[in-house]
Amino acid sequence: MRAFYRMTPLMLALLLAGCASNSADGGRQSVSALVETRTGAALPPSAGGQDEAVAQLLAQPLTADAAVRIALLNNRGLQASLAELGISEAELVQAGRLRNPGLSFGRSHGSEGNEIDRSVSFDLAGLLTMPLRVQIEEGRFEQAKLQAASTTVQLAHAVRRAYFTAVAAVQTEMFMQQAMVSAEAGAQLAARLQQAGNWSRLDQARQQVFYADAVSELARARHQATAAREHLARLLGLWGSQAELKLPARLPDLPDAPQPAGELEQQAMQQRLDVQISKLNTEATARALGLSRATRLVNVLEVGYTNKSTSTAPRENGYSVSLELPLFDWGTARNARAQAVYEQALARTADTAITARSQVRVAYSGYRTAYDLARHYRDEVVPLRKTISHEVLLRYNGMLASVFELLADAREQVASVNGAIEAQRDFWIAQTDLQAAVEGGAVTENKE
Repeated sequence: MRAFYRMTPLMLALLLAGCASNSADGGRQSVSALVETRTGAALPPSAGGQDEAVAQLLAQPLTADAAVRIALLNNRGLQASLAELGISEAELVQAGRLRNPGLSFGRSHGSEGNEIDRSVSFDLAGLLTMPLRVQIEEGRFEQAKLQAASTTVQLAHAVRRAYFTAVAAVQTEMFMQQAMVSAEAGAQLAARLQQAGNWSRLDQARQQVFYADAVSELARARHQATAAREHLARLLGLWGSQAELKLPARLPDLPDAPQPAGELEQQAMQQRLDVQISKLNTEATARALGLSRATRLVNVLEVGYTNKSTSTAPRENGYSVSLELPLFDWGTARNARAQAVYEQALARTADTAITARSQVRVAYSGYRTAYDLARHYRDEVVPLRKTISHEVLLRYNGMLASVFELLADAREQVASVNGAIEAQRDFWIAQTDLQAAVEGGAVTENKE
């Protein structure tokens, strides 16, 4: 009985080591905070059961922010990625638990009577290294949170790009519909003028081919609008009647002034999730190196309580210790591997930082170029095209310009308006890419 009381402190330590358990939210709250500061939208507290919230967002004309919120609520691929949090947390909990104790029992019968051996063994090495192993797994769990946040933020940026592409495609389709109607009217007028002998066959053929091109361009625009809608719907996790999105008729207006360059590179070093993931990976690798050195000579160390009794002698109590002797493997290879992995992690962290800074510079250059081009179309090209169209119409009404000049101006106006729509779309996509480069992580196109 006294031996049992002597073992009580050790057994209590072992029991406490097995009390680690999973958290209530599985790390989603921390991930949601990281995502919300970068996208303005938070993750739902749990997966599933978000149909009502999605329906409310779809009931109104869709905005870029609403599209992001729907994706965070409804994208199945994101939900699968967030399940990795549970896997990582389970590994953390497992690191805080010892291996189950070993129990042995033996009974023998001989000339001196019956002999019974009993023993209980515990992983003492695991208990001694548990704090360091838990610290390592905590770092990996933090990495998993950052990776989940990075995946979520990248999805949000992909949704924004898809949203602006879809709205621009809808706007282009509507304009090409108007252009086709105008071209059809021009073709019919040209045919009548040619039949009356007031137009040459060449001029009539030019107008007819303009109409034919307008029909082809409208068909392409319709397909592009359908494809863009479907791409956006897939990212939002929508299907069936929900995929019939209510998109606005035109893109948002340009901001009054572009965003200044400021300290974007420094912000990226502080906020980019891939940079933070790389730093945590290096720290975790350094801790793992410490564990490798700690267990270099003693890898297996077990302590146990033994009890022996025979039918002819009093019961005998004691303890046993077993360890792995470093006769053949002194742990040098394992230690060298850990050192090499640590140096690899350092190099990758530096490479990630260099790449991040470069991506920020490229993204800002694209942003400023897209803004300048969009503003050029808005302030120069489109107003000049309107002025030309107005003057041609006045000249036509005053019988100073022919129908051919009026129709030729309509053809030129189509190209200018389409260019303006594309420039405005490119600006909003470039702004999304700049935000991704500074805050979210590596700028990658969404590929299917």
